[in-house]
Amino acid sequence: MMKDDFTNGCDVKADVPDDQKGRHYDVFEEVAIFAQVLTHEGILKAVAGQVRFARARFGHYDLIDFVAVLIGYAVSGEPTLLAFYKRLAPFAGPFMALFGRNLLPHRSTLSRFLAALDQASVEALRTLFQKDLLARKPFPSPGGLFDRTGKQWFVVDVDGTKQAARQRALPQTESLPAPHRRFDQVCAPGYQGRKRGEVVRTRTVLLQANTHQFLGTFGGTGNGDYRNELRRAVQVTTSYATQLGLPTASILVRLDGLYGDAAPLLDVLSAGLGVIVRSRAYHLLALEVVQQRLLRAPDQVSTHPESGMTRALYDCQGVPLTPAGLEVRLVVATHGATTSSPAVGVERDGTVYELFVSTLPSPAFTASDVLDLYLHRGSFETVLADEDIEQDADRWYSHTPCGQEFAQILAQWIWNLRLELGQQLASTEPRTTEFAPALEAEPARKDKSTPAEKSAPSVIYGPPKFARPSFTGGFPGSAFTPQPDGTLLCPANHPLYPQERRPERDGSLRILYAARIGHCRSCPLRAQCQESSDTIKPRRVSAVVWPLESSPPTFSPAHTDALASPPRAPVPWKDWPRCDIRRRWLNVVRSETVGLTESFAMPTLSSTTLSSEAILTRAERAHWRLSWEQRLARNARPFDAPSLTVTLHGLPATFASSFGFDLRATA
Repeated sequence: MMKDDFTNGCDVKADVPDDQKGRHYDVFEEVAIFAQVLTHEGILKAVAGQVRFARARFGHYDLIDFVAVLIGYAVSGEPTLLAFYKRLAPFAGPFMALFGRNLLPHRSTLSRFLAALDQASVEALRTLFQKDLLARKPFPSPGGLFDRTGKQWFVVDVDGTKQAARQRALPQTESLPAPHRRFDQVCAPGYQGRKRGEVVRTRTVLLQANTHQFLGTFGGTGNGDYRNELRRAVQVTTSYATQLGLPTASILVRLDGLYGDAAPLLDVLSAGLGVIVRSRAYHLLALEVVQQRLLRAPDQVSTHPESGMTRALYDCQGVPLTPAGLEVRLVVATHGATTSSPAVGVERDGTVYELFVSTLPSPAFTASDVLDLYLHRGSFETVLADEDIEQDADRWYSHTPCGQEFAQILAQWIWNLRLELGQQLASTEPRTTEFAPALEAEPARKDKSTPAEKSAPSVIYGPPKFARPSFTGGFPGSAFTPQPDGTLLCPANHPLYPQERRPERDGSLRILYAARIGHCRSCPLRAQCQESSDTIKPRRVSAVVWPLESSPPTFSPAHTDALASPPRAPVPWKDWPRCDIRRRWLNVVRSETVGLTESFAMPTLSSTTLSSEAILTRAERAHWRLSWEQRLARNARPFDAPSLTVTLHGLPATFASSFGFDLRATA
């Protein structure tokens, strides 16, 4: 690393006890860098101008003052606000000067501010967070998952994390008033998981699984309103895909069993997003299409590499999720029951059934791929664990919902900035992992002593024949063009995936294709394609292929598993390191030297000629309301204040030029 000096226009000097100097400086260096980056990118100005909040008896502090304190609190990693203020006490003035402010609000003032925040201010901050997230591209590409046909998918994880609060046991008698709890507004009784407590708060978190960037957070009392939080998560994911120019159909949302009913899944599928979820709709096992599939041999047998659990997988295509006819792919995983009441799944006649609903196409993803991809959600837990260690975003900032969520949005902002700064400090190349190996070809039979043991000759099929136009006058099957990956392309350039292959009595093979309901609902050609624009079913196309004896096939073998072998390519997973980027950044900024200097400006004429008696204006005496600019200027750093400079050592010149640092040459 280069030993160059960087300054950001602010300077600091303070008397610190010898036993605390290193402990204070390591955090102050990172805060100084964050302040410079936020100022250079215009984020602080945007927060001060667009996130506005006013209340009675607010004092001379503005919202940006409390934002600066919360940023420092998140960066410090201190467990409590009291510990953070004790650590910040020697640097109170210089700390606020980094953000262009004058005085540090007292921690009780910060608590009152968070308690008084309204929902409009929280949503304004959330809007800025989403806007800044979409505007930044710290990585050359968002990574992704590539199926066996080479199509790229982008994975987004949505899950909830809980924080429990413990409360004293209070007597409740008629002679005593009802107890008043501090957590009444922010918590409620609910599922506590492994955390001890009486009341909980749930926070729904969105994570881009390949870059490990947080996309949003939505909190609620108790178990939370998971349906509305999922709808908001879908909106954020759709905006993220639109801004990056990604088709919504290539976004794969991974959900846990909480969202395994039909109603939450409809919210995701109606947006045109792909989904994979553990289902708890065990009534699907009674469907005829599922029962018939369970009577045959399993498609695959999967063994977990760590737990050793072996599951038999049955791949069911075209399963109606709702009575209205919305069809999905259902993977049924079975294993023998070891206890009377299994923790996951439902037990019937000594067999445990687990259901996984997905929209992933087959054969691009095998049944084992679907199961492994869902179980890979466990990596989300490691990210949340890292967040608890570095920032502890679930800790109690406030006893009101708005104050708690306001601080948690800022904590996610800090997480994403750390990823960007770490990538700018030392560019990291993406990792490519073989998520699933290539499929092995079926071995040919060597023993040809008897005709029964001879390998069956491959059947060659001719071109597909589609059904004639229906009485509604919609597009005929011939209007849908076969593609090399086994799909059909409709006139509106949307894919139709093979859902079912039925052998007919005359030796022909019928292939049923279906589009996604999200594509059909927003399609401008829907009225010309389907019977009615009000239908809730996607477009389906039926094709029939006939066997040929001598002529070469003109129909691509990739259209059906019966024609040739399915794609056997591996499933690559491309992402960036989860820990190395952030930890490398923290190790550098908390181990390099920080130079603190202070230079006093000459007193100006205005400061020397002021009398000891304060002169009030008519507006101040009449207590007129101040404008937003006047409110913001009350705690702004004075122009005649001493010039403060922070000198940071050990950062490369390219990093300095990226975020507007002044570069100084060393001797």
